[in-house]
Amino acid sequence: MNALISTALSGVVMMFAGLLIGNKQRIKIVAIVVLLVAFAANLAELSTLGAGERTYYGMITVSHFSILFNAIALGATLIFFLLSGSAFEKVGEHVSDYFALIFFILAGISLASTFSTLLMLFLAIEIISIPQYILAGADKKTPKSSEASLKYFLMGSFSTGILLMGIALIYGATGTFNVAELALGAGKVNTLALCGIILMAFALSFKVSAAPFHFWTPDVYDGSPTVFTSFMATVVKAGGFIAFIRIFHGAFVGERLTADWQLLLAIITAATLIIGNFTAVFQQSVKRMLAYSSIAQAGFMLLAVISMNTFATQGIILYAAAYSVATIGIFAVMIKLKDYTFDGFNGLARTQPVLAITTTIFVCSLAGIPLTAGFFAKYFVLAAAVQQGNLLWLVITAVICAAISAYYYFRVIIAMYFKQGEAETEEINGGFKLMLIITAAIVILLGIFPGLLLQFI
Repeated sequence: MNALISTALSGVVMMFAGLLIGNKQRIKIVAIVVLLVAFAANLAELSTLGAGERTYYGMITVSHFSILFNAIALGATLIFFLLSGSAFEKVGEHVSDYFALIFFILAGISLASTFSTLLMLFLAIEIISIPQYILAGADKKTPKSSEASLKYFLMGSFSTGILLMGIALIYGATGTFNVAELALGAGKVNTLALCGIILMAFALSFKVSAAPFHFWTPDVYDGSPTVFTSFMATVVKAGGFIAFIRIFHGAFVGERLTADWQLLLAIITAATLIIGNFTAVFQQSVKRMLAYSSIAQAGFMLLAVISMNTFATQGIILYAAAYSVATIGIFAVMIKLKDYTFDGFNGLARTQPVLAITTTIFVCSLAGIPLTAGFFAKYFVLAAAVQQGNLLWLVITAVICAAISAYYYFRVIIAMYFKQGEAETEEINGGFKLMLIITAAIVILLGIFPGLLLQFI
C-alpha cells in the first residue's frame, strides 16, 4: 500500500516540479530523490506487516511477495534513472512530465502486485498502459514515434475490450469481483467462466507480448524513443506478469479448471518461445533484436505462470530482477551509440572497453550463461515446469530455444571484440561508466547468490 501511495504522490510531485524547476538536471535529481523515498516507504511496510498479509477495504492485499516485487520494480527504475535519466532531455522539452508518467506506471505496477478484485486488476492494467501510449509518442519530431504511439493505443484498446469482456463473463458466472471469493474450481467448471478465463488469458498475453498477440511489439519498441523502450521492455513487462500470476494462481484454481488454462497457456508459451527466438535470429538492428528477444523472454516467464509451485514463485521474482537489470544495462549502452545495428557495435571493445565488458555481462545474463543472474532465473522457471510433471515437452522446447538465443546475443559480443570498425559513441563520462559497472556487478552477484533476493519471499 505504501508503494502505491508513494509512487502516485511522486508522480504529482514531478508534475509540479516541472513548473517550479527550470534546470532539467535538477529535475532528474528530484526524480531520484522521490524514487528513493518511495523505495524506503515500500520496505518500511515490512516492519508493520508481520508474518502474514493485510487487506485494505477488500480491494488491495499486501504481502511479503508484493513488497519484494515492488522493491525490485522500484530498484530497477532507480538503475534506469541513473543510467538513462539524462537521455530524457533528447526526447523533448517535457522532462518532468516524462518522469511523472513513469511514476504513474509504477503506481499501476504496485496495484497489479496487490489487487484483490477484478476491478482493481482492470484499473492496474489501464494505469500501466495509458502513460505508455503517451511515452511511445513523446518524440514529436519523429513520425515513427507517433506511429508507434497510435499503433500501441489501438492495439491496447482492443486488448482492454477483451479483458473487460472476460471480467464481465466471470462476474456473470460467479456474481462477484473478489478474487478470493471466485472459487471457480470448487465444483463443476462453468462454461461462461471458462470463456471469461480464456479472454483474460488473451488480454494479458497481449500486455506481456506473448504470441500470437506479440505483433505490435517490434514496431512499437522500434518506433518509441529508445530510452522509454528500455523501461517498457523491462519493469512494465514484469508488472504484467505479476498480474498474470496473481489472477491465475489466486482465482483460477481447481483440478479440471487448472488443467484447461494450463494447456491453453502451454500452447501460447511454446509459440512465444519459438516465434520470439527464431525471428530474433534474422534481425539486423540490435534494438529490434531486443524487441523480439523480449518476446522470447516472455515465453520463459510464462513457464512460471503455468507452474503452480514454490519454484515458480521464486523464479518469477528472480527473472523479473535479472531480466530488468540486464536489459536496462544494454539499452543504456545502446543509447550512447550512434548506430543501433550490429555493425554499430563493431570494434567497441577497442574504443570503449568498459562499455564492451559490461555489455558482454548483460547479454550473457540474457542468454542464461552461468555466473550471471539470467542463469538462475532460467533454472528456476525450468525447474518449476519440470516439477509440474506434465510439461516436459515444453521444457525441452524452452531449452532448445535458449540455445538458439545464444546465437543472436553472441552476435553483439562478436561485433564488439572480433569485427573491424570504429563504433561511434557520444561523449561518455566517468559517472556513467561507474554506474554500468555497478549494474553489471548486480547481475553477477545475483548469479552467484540468488538467495539474496529469494530469502525475502
